[in-house]
Amino acid sequence: MDNMKMRAQLKGDFVEVKVLMSHPMETGRRKDDFDRLVPAHFVQLLTATLNGKAVLEAQWGTGVSKNPYLTFRLKGAKVGDIVAVTWYDNHGATATQDIAVTSA
Repeated sequence: MDNMKMRAQLKGDFVEVKVLMSHPMETGRRKDDFDRLVPAHFVQLLTATLNGKAVLEAQWGTGVSKNPYLTFRLKGAKVGDIVAVTWYDNHGATATQDIAVTSA
């Protein structure tokens, strides 16, 4: 399943990481065409590592939009280092993707 698209580019003394995730991010308050509530389904925890070392942890809720887009910057990384992003949702699903840092 291809549920994340990532880019990690060295720009000066930092790496800019961009992540686009495919996820429904349902709040549990929206109704379908038959006036039934659509069950909540959202990313609860997102983590990022640089060469296996944790650099970011985010706890998300229902306020994040469908197919979330995340950008963050890292210092101390170089071309070839590996950035990995993992998310966990409230249904127990998880996804991980990693990418090597490239030059801009």
